[in-house]
Amino acid sequence: MTKVRKRHNAEFKSKVAVEAIKEQKTINELTAEYGVHATQISNWKKQALAVIPSAFNTKQQDNEQAQQAIIDELHRQLGQIISERDWLKKKSSQLT
Repeated sequence: MTKVRKRHNAEFKSKVAVEAIKEQKTINELTAEYGVHATQISNWKKQALAVIPSAFNTKQQDNEQAQQAIIDELHRQLGQIISERDWLKKKSSQLT
């Protein structure tokens, strides 16, 4: 007989992870309360702590997006200039 794996949604995982981060209860108490293995709670806590700093980097993300937009525009302009140059080379060779 196989045991069916439980699938927890993100809301449940975040709730348990926040409880673990608060450290008002031990991991064993959280295990008993939520019915999730202690290792899983520890993993969710580590994942939450790893993601939290990126939530505060919105300014850096906006800056990176703006830089990427500038790069894309410059690539577009470069392609246009190259095609114009090639056209001018072709036309100038026809004149001589």
